[in-house]
Amino acid sequence: MLNDIEFINGFSTELSDDYRLAKSYVRDIPTQALVYIRSFTHKLAAQLAVQHGVTFTSANLYDRIEQLNQRRVIDVAAVRALHRLRSDGNRGAHPEKYHLTQTQLVNIAEKSIHQILQVIEKLYPSLHPGVAPHYQFEAFDSFAGRDLCYRAVMKNDPEAQYLVGMSLKAKGLMLQEQERALAQTTDDSLLASSNSSSASSSSTSSSSNSAESNTPSLISTTVEQTSADVFAQAAHWFHIASAHHQAALFEHGVSLLHGYSGAENPATGEAFIAQAAAQGIVNAQALLGFFYLVGSDQFEVDINQAETLLTLAANAEDAEAMSNLGVLFYQNQQFEQAYLWVNKAAQTGYPHAQYHLALMLEQGEGCQVDIATSQQWMQEAAEQGQLDAMLRCCSDILHDDDASQEQLNIAEHYLHEVIKYGRNVTAMIELSVALADGILGRIDVVQAAYLLQQANLHANEIQRQVIEPLWQSLLMQIDSVIALNPTEDELATLQQAKCLLA
Repeated sequence: MLNDIEFINGFSTELSDDYRLAKSYVRDIPTQALVYIRSFTHKLAAQLAVQHGVTFTSANLYDRIEQLNQRRVIDVAAVRALHRLRSDGNRGAHPEKYHLTQTQLVNIAEKSIHQILQVIEKLYPSLHPGVAPHYQFEAFDSFAGRDLCYRAVMKNDPEAQYLVGMSLKAKGLMLQEQERALAQTTDDSLLASSNSSSASSSSTSSSSNSAESNTPSLISTTVEQTSADVFAQAAHWFHIASAHHQAALFEHGVSLLHGYSGAENPATGEAFIAQAAAQGIVNAQALLGFFYLVGSDQFEVDINQAETLLTLAANAEDAEAMSNLGVLFYQNQQFEQAYLWVNKAAQTGYPHAQYHLALMLEQGEGCQVDIATSQQWMQEAAEQGQLDAMLRCCSDILHDDDASQEQLNIAEHYLHEVIKYGRNVTAMIELSVALADGILGRIDVVQAAYLLQQANLHANEIQRQVIEPLWQSLLMQIDSVIALNPTEDELATLQQAKCLLA
C-alpha cells in the first residue's frame, strides 16, 4: 500500500517536495514546516487554476482561493480547508506575533499535515480519473533535525545552516516568553498573602513552562541557557550561511539590528536587510517597506518606496506587510484601500490586523458600520494575545453589569497578560480597581495595592492624576476595615496592603 508521501506524489509531483519537507520538519522546526505548508497551498491553488482554465488576477493567496471559489472550481468545504492551511502557514513566518509556544506550533503543524491529506483526498478526482487510492499514514519522526545538524556542521550546507539558525531563533523567542512569565511570577511572589486563585495561576504557569522545556526539539537547551544565549547561537549560524543564502542574509541583518550577539548594529543590519530585499526575499521586502513607512536608522520616510515594497510582500502573503500597507493607506485617508488590506491581513489570522479591523468596522472607516462583526474580530484578536484587544475586551466585560463569572475570569486573565507583556498602566489600574471593589467575585486589597503601586511607578503625569484619587480611596478603604476590628490574619493582610501604599 502507498504511504502518505507516495500518495501526494501520485496526485502531483510538483507538490510532493513541499509536503515531504513540511512533514519532516513538523517536530523539530514547526515554523519551517508551516512555511512549506503555505508553499504547498500556493502551488495547489495554481494547479487547480490551470486545470480549470482560471487566470488569477492577484498574486495574493487569499484572493486566489476566493477566485477558485467564485468560479465553483472547489466547494465550500475545500475553500475553508485551503483558507485554514493558508492561515496556519502564515503563522510560521511570524510565530512571535501570535504568542505561540513550541508545543502549540507543533500541534498546528501536525493538524495542517492531516488537513492537507483530507483536502487532496477530496480534490483527487479534479486532477485524476476515479477516486483517491488508499494509503497508509506514516508517523511523524524527529530525524530531520539530526540530518540538518549533520549537514550544517559536516557538509557546510548553507540551507541547513539557515534552518538550524531558524530553529534556534524560534527557541530564543520561546525562552524570552518564559523569562517574561518568570519575571512576572517573581514579582507576584512578593504578595505572600495573595489569594488561592493567584497561587493557582502561578502553579499553572510553572507547569506550562515545565511542559514546554520537555518538548522534543532540534537543539536541546539546558536550564542554564537564556534567550540571549540561544539568540547568539542563532546569529552565529545566520552569519555563516549569509554569504551563500539570501534568506540567511536577511536573518543575519535582523540579528545585527536587534543585537542577538551583543551590541546592536542597526547600520550594517539594515544594509543587509536591504540587500536581501533586492534579491526578492519577502520578509526583507516587508521589513524594508516598514522602514520606509516610519523611518529607521538608515532609511528616511519615503511613502512611495514603502508602498512598492509592502505591496510586493503583501501580494506574496506576508501578513505583516498587508497590515502595514493598510496602515499606509489609512494614514493617507484612503480608507477603502486600508480596509481592503487590513481585512486581508486579518483573514490570515494576524492578530494586530484583526484588532485594527475591529476598530474600522466599529467606526465605519472604509466599510459599513458592523458592531457585531467588530466584536467578533476584537475577541479573535484578544484570544490570540493582541494586547490592545485584550485590554479592550476585559474593559468591556468589567463594565458590563450582566457579565458572568466565566467572563470575569477571562477579563482577569487578559489583564494579567497585558501587564505581563506590556507593563500596561491602564491594565494595572483596571485590575487594581476590580480587586479592591470585588468586581471579580473576591476582594484582595494586597494585590490591589501592589498593582496601584506598580502603576504609579510606570505612569506618566496624566496617568498619575488618575491614580492619585484611587490611591487615597484604597487607603481609606483599608483604614475603615481596620477600624472594624478584623481578625489577626485579616489585620496582617490589611497592614501589608497599607505598607505598599505608604
